[in-house]
Amino acid sequence: MNRIVVLLSLFLTLPAVAQTDITKPALAPRASGAQIADTAFRPIVSAPAYPLGQGPLVLVDEAHGNFHTAGGRYAPFAVLLQRDGFRVGASKTAITPSALEAVDVFVISNALAEQNLEDWSLPTSDAFSTQEMETLHHWVLGGGSLLLIADHMPFPGATASLAEAFGVLFTNSFATDATGSADEYVFRRSDGTLGDDPITRGRNPSERIDSIRSFTGQAFRVVGPARPLLVLPKGSVVLLPSESWVFDERTPRIRGDGMFQGVALKAGRGRVAVFGEAAMFSAQISGEQRRPMGMNMPSAAQNPQFALNVMHWLAGLLPDR
Repeated sequence: MNRIVVLLSLFLTLPAVAQTDITKPALAPRASGAQIADTAFRPIVSAPAYPLGQGPLVLVDEAHGNFHTAGGRYAPFAVLLQRDGFRVGASKTAITPSALEAVDVFVISNALAEQNLEDWSLPTSDAFSTQEMETLHHWVLGGGSLLLIADHMPFPGATASLAEAFGVLFTNSFATDATGSADEYVFRRSDGTLGDDPITRGRNPSERIDSIRSFTGQAFRVVGPARPLLVLPKGSVVLLPSESWVFDERTPRIRGDGMFQGVALKAGRGRVAVFGEAAMFSAQISGEQRRPMGMNMPSAAQNPQFALNVMHWLAGLLPDR
């Protein structure tokens, strides 16, 4: 389907926020200064899924301007997987059939086109070539597994074409609450915002997930069958700025009720997990305050197990239903 037609149909079906609700959003970065990996974070894996260094091969994309890499801000994610027995490496080349030949799970987190590395304003260009997207799509259909993560704007715009190939319609946006100030979501099994799924049930009761915390991020829709994992609650708002972190009274916005920050789906013989927020799978500290963000927060205690459950499903350790 033509991308313009798909996106137009998406937004025509989304209810706009009432004019009386429009105020200047107060959403802002969590802290001034750079985000860096929390190297002191040591996740506990009490029951590794695989013998050390003998599990499935996971490659983390580092060839497309990625904000999160296995050697950088996603180092805690890589350590977590390694403690579970996964083999983790970095993909530093273009996506080709030979580059994917031995890979079990391919991870893309916050890719960006070169022209947007320093310029986080519209337009946002594709981070992947048409050939790379076709190669990755074909690989998944043939049985590969993909973890695709795109955080708040501009990251969704850079991977929107790739996501669309799997029926996922990203918004190049920020997800927040009705006040335009909330920078976290807590998804709970008890209120239905956390889906009941093999991923949230895990291999046994000790791996059951009841709440997950995310940090800002975007929201998206899905065309076709998918299993909801993280569903935005009533009152959510999706902001569509022309420049990242720049908002005013005129910033376009739509209601985010029922949109997603996480889904799992089958594509041919392959598996795909898609998330609209990246920090939930890492452990970072930001600014001079060294403010924790991600799995290193006490209020995100179940995030590490959730990350493992996602990877267990992608690796075929958990069933589809």
